[in-house]
Amino acid sequence: MILPIYTYGQSILRKVAEDIPIDYPELNELIENMFETMEKSNGVGLAAPQIGKSIRVVVISLDVLKDDFPEYEGYNHAFINPHIVEVDDSETALLDEGCLSLPGLSEPVRRPTRIHVTYLDENLQPHDEWVDGYLARVMQHEFDHLEGVVFTDKISPLRKQLVKKKLEMMRKGKVSCSYRVKTPR
Repeated sequence: MILPIYTYGQSILRKVAEDIPIDYPELNELIENMFETMEKSNGVGLAAPQIGKSIRVVVISLDVLKDDFPEYEGYNHAFINPHIVEVDDSETALLDEGCLSLPGLSEPVRRPTRIHVTYLDENLQPHDEWVDGYLARVMQHEFDHLEGVVFTDKISPLRKQLVKKKLEMMRKGKVSCSYRVKTPR
């Protein structure tokens, strides 16, 4: 089932999400719905707060990038109760990011290229690993949603001033996109 994506200005996007118990009701159905919603919206990642649930669940699909990044062919994973344990900020990269909750907006964000994460996969198997490259960026972006952070919180002060009016329009519920959304008003 395709779910509406909550847009900028919705208070749930600013809440810190809670870990879920491993017997969370209908978890597999939720994950399926999140993948379907993300795919229909042409995203590469989706966090549960973006569909109105303040829980620590994220889905990421990088298969669409396989032409440029062959290592991501078939990459479709769910992350349950993910946490960034450590950040190796010895190397960072500045790349444009967009977000399904901020339709039509993309800005350069500097992020570390390597992070240490823990999570449960869709089979509830624990993982404790270092991740690098583009996947590390996507994880940081999606895991930020679980901490009540959106990518525009991480852009330069000058860029924040330049997008202020667009963000205010979103906060007022004025968004235009090709997928189903739930706006603040």
